[in-house]
Amino acid sequence: MNGTGSAGASSLDEVLRAVFGFGSFRANQEDVCRAVVGGADALLVMPTGSGKSLCYQLPALARSGTALVVSPLIALMEDQAAKLRELGLSVARIHSGLDRAVSRQACVDYLAGSLQFLFIAPERLRVPGFPELLAKRKPTLIAIDEAHCISQWGHDFRPDYRMLGQYLPALRPAPVIALTATATPTVQRDIVTQLGMTDARKFIHGFRRENLAIEVAEVPMSLRGEMVCDLLAREGMRPAIVYAPSRKRAEELSLRLREVCSVAAYHAGMAAEMRDTVHREFQAGRLECVVATIAFGMGIDKADVRTVIHVALPATLEGYYQEIGRAGRDGQPSRAILMHSYADQRQHEFFLTRDYPPAESLERVYKALTAEAQPIEEIRARLNIEEEDFTRAMEKLYIHGGAEVDFGDNARRGGDGWKKPYARQTDYRREQIALVQRYVDGHECRMAALVLHFGDVEDGRVRCGVCDFCKPTATLATPMRAMTRSEERVLRSVLDALRNSTGKSLGRLQKEMETEFGAGLGRKELDVYLAALARAGLVVVEDAEWVKDGETILFRKASLTAEGERVGPGDGLEILMPQSGFGAGSGTSSGSAKLAKSARAKVEKNSAQPVELSEAGLELEQALKEWRSGVAKRLRIPAFLILHDRTLRAIAEAAPKNLGALAAVAGMGPSKTDKYGEEILTVSRGWS
Repeated sequence: MNGTGSAGASSLDEVLRAVFGFGSFRANQEDVCRAVVGGADALLVMPTGSGKSLCYQLPALARSGTALVVSPLIALMEDQAAKLRELGLSVARIHSGLDRAVSRQACVDYLAGSLQFLFIAPERLRVPGFPELLAKRKPTLIAIDEAHCISQWGHDFRPDYRMLGQYLPALRPAPVIALTATATPTVQRDIVTQLGMTDARKFIHGFRRENLAIEVAEVPMSLRGEMVCDLLAREGMRPAIVYAPSRKRAEELSLRLREVCSVAAYHAGMAAEMRDTVHREFQAGRLECVVATIAFGMGIDKADVRTVIHVALPATLEGYYQEIGRAGRDGQPSRAILMHSYADQRQHEFFLTRDYPPAESLERVYKALTAEAQPIEEIRARLNIEEEDFTRAMEKLYIHGGAEVDFGDNARRGGDGWKKPYARQTDYRREQIALVQRYVDGHECRMAALVLHFGDVEDGRVRCGVCDFCKPTATLATPMRAMTRSEERVLRSVLDALRNSTGKSLGRLQKEMETEFGAGLGRKELDVYLAALARAGLVVVEDAEWVKDGETILFRKASLTAEGERVGPGDGLEILMPQSGFGAGSGTSSGSAKLAKSARAKVEKNSAQPVELSEAGLELEQALKEWRSGVAKRLRIPAFLILHDRTLRAIAEAAPKNLGALAAVAGMGPSKTDKYGEEILTVSRGWS
């Protein structure tokens, strides 16, 4: 084997056995490995736990030389590097959590050719001279992990990652493999385009989880805690992970669950030592349940998790699939239960409006920019816009080319072509929310719907046989019962209304049902009846579209299946309906709307409170701004994209002493704590 050639079948099998200790490949791995060893670019989309990492590690060893691995998460980078070292391989990594001496030595070892793997954070490529250093001794393979972060259509878009494509040509001819567990066909196309992988082979496999029974239940927010306790008190439901939408909710649920099992919260507001302890105790089986926020729950890797519960509607289907993927990695039967209501949808709509301001708001800021650079704080003061709103507008303009911002946060007007891409991105985010809502309202196999979403065309879309749609008698969150006579009358009327037609829009069908049964049969009630008929295989509900005046209009359509067409007036019906109680869909309109309004008011109240600082706090704030300016110059990005002024002010007020305290500061979160935490603490400790 040499640095640029390919390895034969026997060579790959030999490395697989000798280095990794595996006697054979897992499903879909071998084709990927052989393509990359042969020099082909590849896009690999496979679920977490399916063995993606081997698909770059094995080809890297087979091609000899050094593989360059780009990873956006320090924790993930450290975990993979540690596992490779345990195999006796030569590995180094470069990221902001390491001191300069370690990073310098990694560069020396890379140039000397003594490394088999070099892991780097994407922002490292912005450091002047670093891309040129890599090009002096070109890697023999380039792996881009978590590649969905490259795409502005991805659920975890990171601007740093989007710049990767401009650095790759200087590192060629090494093949590039982009890996992700969650990328829709739209995101897949964007990844390939942004990385310049025009001839990449695509491997989209393995999204079906045969052992995972998915349930979706409509439950008012006020009843979800009680329902979680009821579910996890049952035999065989633990170990479990409960995903909560906030740190506060995670803490509340963990306290409540103590009556049922050994449990702990797990989130960014905890000290790192405490999080490590919780993780270790859960892995060892001494904790039966972890209540986690999304960002930190994804770091949990335990094979025998029996249940994953969401107590709020996920933001994206991609994220949801990754999260339920924590269950049943040992192949044993497991459950994923999702609770939602109208209030969740309203919350997501509120956050969309907050995070994607109207184009008019961006236009106002854009018009205030000139050809000459101006300090962005002066622009904000002149416009008299709240700092948080102004920063969001500037971020969007910067990302879409409407503003040019230097390292000192001086801004000038950019191009005028920002409106269309911004509108596309906003519409895409709105569609992501709508997709989640359509999924929970859907009348089809839950697993088949997810497989279709990711574009796994080889799957066949057969029903899973275990979800709440395929096997309603086995559901825990929404127990079923036999239909009543009055319900049977409505069900037969729905069948009659759909007979002798190619299908009807749900809006039209609802009007016909209201005419027959009165105003009491609303859209929610009709959905319950359609779901029951769909579970029985008599009706199919699907997306449809029609074009009017050049505009494509999407709608939902119901139609009879062949079996539904055969049901006559005298034929017996055996239809299951949801029992009243937790997950029967009650209490989801006016009560949930009030809950959503209350939640929005709370967010608005907490989002813009000014912080009064002491003299020492003001000095620390200034020191943090100077640190931020240095990072901006080092990474060659605008300072406001690193941390907002409001966040620096909050850090100065809190003067955190450890990473847990820092992560608890509003505006930090796990990603920025991971990236900048140690540097911020160094500055903060100097003023304590």
